Amino acid sequence: MSTRISILFSFLLLIACNDSKKSDASESVSTPEQTATTLKKGSGIGPVKAFRLPDEVDAAMAETGKQVFTQKCTACHIIGKKLIGPDLTGVVDRRRPEWIMNMIMNPIEMLSKDPEAKALLAEYNNLPMTNQNVPQDEARALLEYFRTLQ
Repeated sequence: MSTRISILFSFLLLIACNDSKKSDASESVSTPEQTATTLKKGSGIGPVKAFRLPDEVDAAMAETGKQVFTQKCTACHIIGKKLIGPDLTGVVDRRRPEWIMNMIMNPIEMLSKDPEAKALLAEYNNLPMTNQNVPQDEARALLEYFRTLQ
């Protein structure tokens, strides 16, 4: 009888250990967007090589960015939802400011050469971001608007 209990206990212990290994493995699986979070180091490809955000959000610039977003971005992006393009809520937590601005200003080259942008392209059915010819001041305003989307 004690042998049966020992075997049963060993069997249950084995199952419990395997289940915890499965949980660990499933937690390590990442989507392209989560992978991009770990690759936040990239600055992307474009004119912005280094950029440091100020501590405080510039409300006037953010409002300008919101207007630019409404005019140029809402065909593919909806705040709070995935559409043709990703939801941009929290994008400043996932990406470096340089990467965001370069993606806005230089989407064609970014999508063909930047690994993070390529992963997003694949995640969104290979539908490329349209080049809206956004100048750097508007890209900066968009970035400031994105800071308000937490």
